[in-house]
Amino acid sequence: MDDFSFEEEDFSTKITTGTVRRILLQVVPYWPMAVGFLMLVVLITIADSIFTYFGKQLVDNAIIPGDTDALRSILTNYAILSVISAGIVFGFIFITALLGEKVRYNLRRQLFAHLQKLSFSYFDKTAVGWIMSRVTSDTERIADLVTWGLLDITWGMTSLVVAAAFMLTINWRMAILVILTIPVLIGVAIFFRRLILVQFREVRRINSQITGAYNENIQGVRVTKSLAREDQDLRDFKGLTRMMFDASYRANVLSAMFLPAVQLISAIGVALVIWYGGILSLRGETTVGQIQAFIGYVTFMIWPVQEMARVFAQMQQSVASGERVFSLMDAVPDVQDKPGALETAHLAGDIVFDDVTFYYESGKHVLDNFNLRVRPGETIALVGPTGGGKSTIVNLLCRFYEPKEGRILFGDHDYTDLTQHAIQSRIGMVLQTPHLFSGTIRDNLRYGRLNATDDELVDAARLAGAHDFIVTLENGYDEQVGEGGSKLSVGQKQLISLARAILADPDLFIMDEATSSVDTLTEALIQRGMEQMMAGRTSFVIAHRLSTIRRASRILVIEGGVIAEQGTHAELIRARGHYYNLYTRQFRREREVALGL
Repeated sequence: MDDFSFEEEDFSTKITTGTVRRILLQVVPYWPMAVGFLMLVVLITIADSIFTYFGKQLVDNAIIPGDTDALRSILTNYAILSVISAGIVFGFIFITALLGEKVRYNLRRQLFAHLQKLSFSYFDKTAVGWIMSRVTSDTERIADLVTWGLLDITWGMTSLVVAAAFMLTINWRMAILVILTIPVLIGVAIFFRRLILVQFREVRRINSQITGAYNENIQGVRVTKSLAREDQDLRDFKGLTRMMFDASYRANVLSAMFLPAVQLISAIGVALVIWYGGILSLRGETTVGQIQAFIGYVTFMIWPVQEMARVFAQMQQSVASGERVFSLMDAVPDVQDKPGALETAHLAGDIVFDDVTFYYESGKHVLDNFNLRVRPGETIALVGPTGGGKSTIVNLLCRFYEPKEGRILFGDHDYTDLTQHAIQSRIGMVLQTPHLFSGTIRDNLRYGRLNATDDELVDAARLAGAHDFIVTLENGYDEQVGEGGSKLSVGQKQLISLARAILADPDLFIMDEATSSVDTLTEALIQRGMEQMMAGRTSFVIAHRLSTIRRASRILVIEGGVIAEQGTHAELIRARGHYYNLYTRQFRREREVALGL
């Protein structure tokens, strides 16, 4: 694969107040915890400044005068404060970590719930890697900002304010000299962090592309190996990882320059304190302990400035992540229930396609004024060339999409007057490529009907022809199927998929080329299960093997989005039209394969 550029949207690096507000709102449900850890952070910064002040007292009041009582008192207070500080540190780390997990959980839950509501059209045009990156790494960045980021900002600002207050209390002239270096420190930090941010954003963009590349190559591993594409795919992937390495290298070079620059300015601040403090000391206007305390406070201020600069850069990255997450969260489903839509227990009456026109792209009609009436209990087979509109008819019927023009009716109701749940909960579908979920066979069978009893589950498996192979497995119905059903054959997955549809007891049954990828024996089992399932039910069958639909009530030949022919198998064979040509060609090919020609 040569191009993974679809994976990443280009968002502005500027901090937008609307997005920041939405990010901060993520902690509102847990505001007592947020207030608690912020108060603890303020307390620990005050405690840190008091520790430095104890150092001044130790020199001026105990060591220089040689006062052992003062020494004992200061050390006792120091020990008590150390114990209290340890408790405070434990408290804010525990609360912050817990708050972060709650924010992550809540964000991911909201995104997952929203993804369930989005229409098929969203997934048609949105890459899986993009969605996965939003739900995982972007939510991680948002949670980190509103917890550890907020903690670091609070700690940094409080540290600067408290240190400045202590210095002003000790010696206001020396304090002003130190305070004047703070804007320089902040300016240098912001300058470097902006340069670093550009490179980290590039890393972020490429990382999203790499996620997409991983996803595509893992899902398409069979195609890759069958076409011997490993070397070319590896070269493409190396190109992406090389780009990420280069951007990361540039970011790390700038990061390596950043810390020495901050330390150099801090060293200048310390030198000014020593120079000016020495002058004041010679005049008798300050003490050795005060000079030592000032040096401690200057050193103490280096880390808050660095942390705030780091959080500023993180904030911009988190805002970009927030924009991506909220763009997913704000995506509006194309198919939505009307206000007051009806919830019905059954789909009854005729199914009618009334002058239905549909297209995925404007100007490229897939169905054009399509009309069809299906009576209850009929089995409708859809055949025809690829791209003719067969799957689109089924997708519209399930209301995965809605007509651009015209309408579809269930009985007396336009189906847009019903809820999506009312329609889709009464439809059973077996796809050409069956999908099973990680877990046991029992879990997968119950997927569409969680309250089914074990007896009902076994009965459905028997009807589908799946029971015989299931009981031969080591754990029977409790056998793990693996990711996507990887531990089972295609035929076994198809039988379980059919049993799952039978167990759901739907009003409308859809088979989308369900036998095209299985062997003849499995096809016979599926065919028998289909006949059991379709008895008395309205059914739609998209057929690849025409021999499987000979008993259909009606066969529709779909070409160019319209019905080219319709009738029973016998009627269409006698007509010697499109269906006759399709059937005889396929029958001839199957005979040639059987004879080894």
